[in-house]
Amino acid sequence: MIAAFRGWNDGAQGASLAASFLTRTWGATKFADIDPEEFYDFQAVRPQVTLEDGETRRVEWPENAFYHAAIPDSGRDVIILMGVEPSTRWRTFTSTIIDLVTSLGAEMVLTLGALLADVPHTRPAPVTGTASDSDLVEELELTASKYQGPTGIVGVLHDACREANLSSASLWAAVPHYASLAPSPKAAYALCERLAEFLAIEIDLTELDQAAKSYEDQVTTAVAGDEETSTYVKELEKAADSVEDDEELPSGDSLAADFTRFLREHEARRQDEESNPDSPS
Repeated sequence: MIAAFRGWNDGAQGASLAASFLTRTWGATKFADIDPEEFYDFQAVRPQVTLEDGETRRVEWPENAFYHAAIPDSGRDVIILMGVEPSTRWRTFTSTIIDLVTSLGAEMVLTLGALLADVPHTRPAPVTGTASDSDLVEELELTASKYQGPTGIVGVLHDACREANLSSASLWAAVPHYASLAPSPKAAYALCERLAEFLAIEIDLTELDQAAKSYEDQVTTAVAGDEETSTYVKELEKAADSVEDDEELPSGDSLAADFTRFLREHEARRQDEESNPDSPS
């Protein structure tokens, strides 16, 4: 199963964009969803009203939908879960997911995430990964996570997988914190590219590649209008190029610090939106 959740775990919508792209590319069919009634504070995660045919109003609730697809030329089936981080009863929520995937014979749970970090938008989005046990970490050439601190539904889901003796792994793309409000197809591209390596399959990423180039052009234009931000981006580019030249990955402590800051900034934005519901953020 491949899972992505909007919310804390989805900086610049990188993870949810990747899951949506995979669902369309593989022609996945929806077969189940989780009733949102027990898992959301609808004052915090409000349902949306839409118009059908310009007249009939329809309420759309927070959705956690399961899709099935057969990955072309791989002999492999996949479940894709596209969801929204719940407000409450996380253990019951993750238990519901585990019960479903184990009943369907899933061998592994793979989550996609995106976090805000000190990375430039002009370079490929860095992707890091963790896995549930040391053997899987070595087999998949990932890193053993040493992060300690606040977590999101992805962390709780992986803990539920551990308790159920279900193998799990997680891929995270880093996105520029100064462009956090712009959906990042570049992060989605990086996640799908790493996923293809992970599963030893081929995925046509042309659509995401074109979208990533357009994204880079748009953010570059926006950054050019602010001298301070433009200077900052150039420093990030130098740092990224230096890491690439040295063929070194950021340290676990550095990634943990980036993730902690992401959680802190996300919480600050959430509190600001609650206290100022009409603010542009």
